[in-house]
Amino acid sequence: MNRNLSLWKQTGKNTILSVLLFAALFGLLYLVEHFYPELQLLRFYDAAFCVGIPASITGVAYVLSIKNPENYTGFYAGIVMSLLLCVQFFLQGNYDLCLLYIAIFVPFQIKSIVQWVKPHSADAPFAPEFLSKKAMWISVAVCMAVTVLDYLFATYVVHSDGLLHNWLLKLMGALMISSSVLANFWLIYKKNDAWIYWVIYSLSGIIFYVILNNAFSVVLFVFFAVINGMAGIAWIRNTDEEHMGWLRR
Repeated sequence: MNRNLSLWKQTGKNTILSVLLFAALFGLLYLVEHFYPELQLLRFYDAAFCVGIPASITGVAYVLSIKNPENYTGFYAGIVMSLLLCVQFFLQGNYDLCLLYIAIFVPFQIKSIVQWVKPHSADAPFAPEFLSKKAMWISVAVCMAVTVLDYLFATYVVHSDGLLHNWLLKLMGALMISSSVLANFWLIYKKNDAWIYWVIYSLSGIIFYVILNNAFSVVLFVFFAVINGMAGIAWIRNTDEEHMGWLRR
């Protein structure tokens, strides 16, 4: 009971920290927009933008919490984040992303809670580890396959244009989808590879929103890239040599 209370307190502190970080970020963006109003960084008149604020705050609290590979309570923040993002995507008309978060990410996060809480023996502790070489290559192949399928879906269903029309935008969007699916899946089993996919997701998001000329989202995804990278490093430091998987010599 004391351990569970400690983990909840940790998630609560991370939520407060996330609020403070975003308060500082919004203060900085307000100043930038004051001197460069043409950037239109803060769009409080947009309902989807406003929903995205608590979604981002809970998302950072989620990552900061599961940075501790024992803290399953962070996934509750992740579920709240996913539900808020679902609302945001619905308001933006991105119904495919809305379905993705409801039908895939929320169940993945619930499964993560169940898996992380489950008792494990001292002989087989549930600690961070890398995938085996075989599993790693299968994961890469799945990521590539989902990327191609989403690219084709975006081309022929969403945009109804040519394969090479807006190819970089569609490729980055597809890569964001595939990497986030793999990241959420591997988090269930505490695989360090999940953080590699989260960093890929963040970097793809940066390029995606640079193309769309959305300065606020670019700043946000740079922020996410740093947070995800820090969490991945923390997990790797908690990984024994025998659990280095495909990186093991």
